[in-house]
Amino acid sequence: MIERYVLDLQDVDGTRVAHVGGKGAHLGALARIDGIRVPDGFCVTTDAFRRVMAEAPFIDDQLDQLSRVDPDDREAIRTLSARIRRTVEGVAVPGDLAAAITRALARLGEEAAYAVRSSATAEDLPTASFAGQQDSYLNVVGVAEILRHVSRCWASLFTERAVIYRRRNGIDHRTVQMAVVVQRMVVPQAAGVLFTADPVTGDRKVATVDAGFGLGEALVSGLVNPDLFKVRHGEVVAKAISAKQRAVHALPAGGTREVTVDSRRREQPALTDAQVVRLVELGRRIEAHFGRPQDIEWCLADDGFQFVQSRPITTLFPIPETGDQENHVYVSVGHGQMMTDPMKPLGLSIWQLTAMVPMHEAGGRLFVDVTRRLASPASRAGLLDAMGRGDPLIRDALETVLDRDGFIPSLPDRPPVGRASAPVEPDPAIVTELIERSRVSVAALERDIRTKTGPALFDFLLEAFEEHKRVLGDPLSHQAIMAGMEATWWLNDKLREWLGEKNAADTLTLSAPDNVTSEMGLALLDVADVIRPHAQVVAFLRGVEHAEDEAFLDELARLAGGTEAREAMEAYLDRYGMRCVGEIDITRPRWRERPTTLVPVILDNVRNFGPGAAGRRFEQGRRKAREKERDVLSRLRALPDGDRKADETKRMIDQVRAFVGYREYPKYGIVSRYFVYKRALLEEAGRLVRAGVLPEKEDIFSLTFQELHEAVRSNQVDGRLIQRRKEAFRSYHALTPPRVLTSDGEAVTGAYRRDDVPAGALVGLPVSAGTVEGRARVILDMAEADLVAGDILVTAFTDPSWSPLFVGIAGLVTEVGGLMTHGAVIAREYGLPAVVGVEKATRLIRDGQRIRVHGTDGYIEILP
Repeated sequence: MIERYVLDLQDVDGTRVAHVGGKGAHLGALARIDGIRVPDGFCVTTDAFRRVMAEAPFIDDQLDQLSRVDPDDREAIRTLSARIRRTVEGVAVPGDLAAAITRALARLGEEAAYAVRSSATAEDLPTASFAGQQDSYLNVVGVAEILRHVSRCWASLFTERAVIYRRRNGIDHRTVQMAVVVQRMVVPQAAGVLFTADPVTGDRKVATVDAGFGLGEALVSGLVNPDLFKVRHGEVVAKAISAKQRAVHALPAGGTREVTVDSRRREQPALTDAQVVRLVELGRRIEAHFGRPQDIEWCLADDGFQFVQSRPITTLFPIPETGDQENHVYVSVGHGQMMTDPMKPLGLSIWQLTAMVPMHEAGGRLFVDVTRRLASPASRAGLLDAMGRGDPLIRDALETVLDRDGFIPSLPDRPPVGRASAPVEPDPAIVTELIERSRVSVAALERDIRTKTGPALFDFLLEAFEEHKRVLGDPLSHQAIMAGMEATWWLNDKLREWLGEKNAADTLTLSAPDNVTSEMGLALLDVADVIRPHAQVVAFLRGVEHAEDEAFLDELARLAGGTEAREAMEAYLDRYGMRCVGEIDITRPRWRERPTTLVPVILDNVRNFGPGAAGRRFEQGRRKAREKERDVLSRLRALPDGDRKADETKRMIDQVRAFVGYREYPKYGIVSRYFVYKRALLEEAGRLVRAGVLPEKEDIFSLTFQELHEAVRSNQVDGRLIQRRKEAFRSYHALTPPRVLTSDGEAVTGAYRRDDVPAGALVGLPVSAGTVEGRARVILDMAEADLVAGDILVTAFTDPSWSPLFVGIAGLVTEVGGLMTHGAVIAREYGLPAVVGVEKATRLIRDGQRIRVHGTDGYIEILP
């Protein structure tokens, strides 16, 4: 007889998630793996859940209320979810459904004890595990009790934690159904959890086993500290045996009880090494079946392992695909570009097509394979030096990998390719020429792309990408950038050696010319100057500050002073409208596309500054730099051999002031070109929408450049592929990209290894000198910034688009960054004490706390 409401586990496989939920489907699939034992049982299907929900009074109204509640209103969620649970539990199990469950129990043994476990359809998925969000019950005895606990499992779909978890993962409550797994109870000597990859480091070749006596509930609930074993290549490589004072045992009449472990057994391992190795062998078999690392719950009973759950480990960062079995070491591109958020497929593929080196995608981020450069002693030294100057945590992580015998093969030195760049004279005309070359190239791109449509556009863009790389690789541009950076390093190193002064270049580079990013921040002060005298315009902008009215510029003309305000904003957008947060991803909305992004910053500038602030600020920086130059040269001349030292220093000051500002220009050129590419591609997307090929233009962002080319050629798109890409992109936001990643999946974490900071201080990289104390504003979205003079900005990263905020803050703290990344360059330009590369800064510093930033010494104190 085929039951609608009950399915035996042996009849279930991984394709039945919609009927038996994630846990049930995984258990059914587990039971089919050769050599893997799963306790006998059955699933109460989602049809049964829907039947009960249909009979629950007022449930639709209650779900409507739940969908409207503010996700941050914990009290409202707690109250509503409790009401829904009571409603569901109050529905009597229909007679035919109860009979189906009773028949299934009779086949397995009505008098036996059972585990009754929730299995939601949005559970144990590759991108969201939902672990612990719904309820399960152990050692349930008797038909009536099992039926009661099945109802409780249905109701647990609406526990407070499950509701919040769904809201955070963008899952509609009505789309999730609940099945229930009922299995014969296993009474084990030991139980625990096996991770087939190290859940902390991500290393896929290291399995970890947590083990304790009795039921696994003691571990899950935190009642005991488990024994911990690590296994690599079939050998226990590390273990820590804990004192297990408590355990959870099953009671003969049903239910469980905490018991005290006999003092003679407490410090004995729950498993022998041989048992651990055997358990991992079985775990690898399970992992191979599911095709990805697994989080597995196991029991040891009668000298054999049984498995009661297996789900994907959703927190592991993916590994770039290589197609070989060699060892590889990857360095994050996002940390160097100050943008560690995931990128959409079109953004990833265009960055890869326009990059100067091959890049590999994983988890929506890009990485560079540095294995061969590390393998050769000559290139290794240069790579480590460059990484160390940029981000010491990356260098330390790479050195950690190098210290491991055999992971990176040693290759013979190869002769360097090409010759080192010749030094350039500190002639400002060089920078003027480079900027003009870039401007002409972008203008030619804008002119020539206008006539290109359809497949011809993509052929043109492939040629444009080559021109893009040619401009980016201009030897003179590289020489100019290196001249500014090397002069900075020279000044900091030599003036510390000769004068004992740290980071002297920070002051010497204030208000350096031709810095397009710092000019961008100052130019928005000029926009505020135009707006400030017009009260109607200011009031109007306050009204659209948090709206999505991108046509507000057209409405300004109706107001007194509105025409001038609009002209000022349009001029700003003409110059900088191609910029945005995360601008290396071409799919991100640009300021020209979403000008309301700038309104909060303009209003802050109106409120916090007076007329002419931009000019005064720039002149003040230039004056400080001149005064610093005179001071340094005077003190040097008083030293032995002082004239030589002063002359060398003067040459380096001239060099740094001539070239350091240009460091920001190539990125400006890149995003200028990107906006041209984007507008052309969106025109093609519009044609696909009008032809009925795509529902909306932005769907092209979920295709690679090559896939979009094919879609335009064929007028066909796989809608399911786009949906899968959108779901994957959402899941990537939960992943933290590592600075360094190995082909084993290990996220290698570097350390600063300093002992010269106060206890409790947060350590980072000093990038802009000075000390400042003030209110920390922890801001993760530039559009939500609400700053007053004296605030210290604390954020994950700052790319050039954040620079308009820098004019109104007193200091900067970021989680990502290096000495020459954009946030550091602009902080020095504006004279802001700054520390970057501070791990978990946005979590360790609370918004509104008072902190002290030591920009010279590289640490932050959290003040009482």
